Amino acid sequence: MANENKPEIPFHVVFLGQRINRYEVPLDIFIVINKIYESRVDTLPSATQQLVGQIKKEHSLYNAEDTPRMKKHNVLPPYILAWFESIFVHYLNSHHFPIKRIHLNSIWVNEMEAHEYNPIHVHQGTLFTGLSSVMMLKIPKDMGPEIARADNPSRGTLQLMGNCAGYFTKTDFSPSLKERSFYIFPYDMRHCVYPHNNPSVLRRTLAANMDVDYDPIKGSHA
Repeated sequence: MANENKPEIPFHVVFLGQRINRYEVPLDIFIVINKIYESRVDTLPSATQQLVGQIKKEHSLYNAEDTPRMKKHNVLPPYILAWFESIFVHYLNSHHFPIKRIHLNSIWVNEMEAHEYNPIHVHQGTLFTGLSSVMMLKIPKDMGPEIARADNPSRGTLQLMGNCAGYFTKTDFSPSLKERSFYIFPYDMRHCVYPHNNPSVLRRTLAANMDVDYDPIKGSHA
């Protein structure tokens, strides 16, 4: 397991009381993930029964252990799994969180048709503490008409809500949707995806969960 920070990896931080790191996925990894999904989508396990999304096309690429709703499986090559682990570790080290143990839990793809959505929710794995993520795999240029406020469109957008409140605080974040962007954030950060309105396109993203066993007392003073 990689256990040291790699400062050469460019990233951007958004602070909502909790931290969101944005990375750019290496082009080769981005291409391979899309190709694996597209070539195997008809045989991939459906993840709809264990997710909250109102989305028909939710398919699992990796599940670390047998669970009541999902058998253990993996269709990703080892170097891609190693990349996921390294980038989650980079998040933790970049913010000086003391790690006891990490465990890559699950990876799946959401492909949203028009009017499908992901309601406000949080994540968890085999632990309640950990990191989740969203990777932009296929973002249509035309999300369909905006009913109101075309100057501030919200169709098809991701929204993350931090655990902070009060005046002069930034409480939520809707990133620009760009392919290859990869956002990492804590399990308990609430987030949602709004529906898009173009019946001729699909919006494709990936999510990955990493359990993190860490010392919250030491972490709070990092």
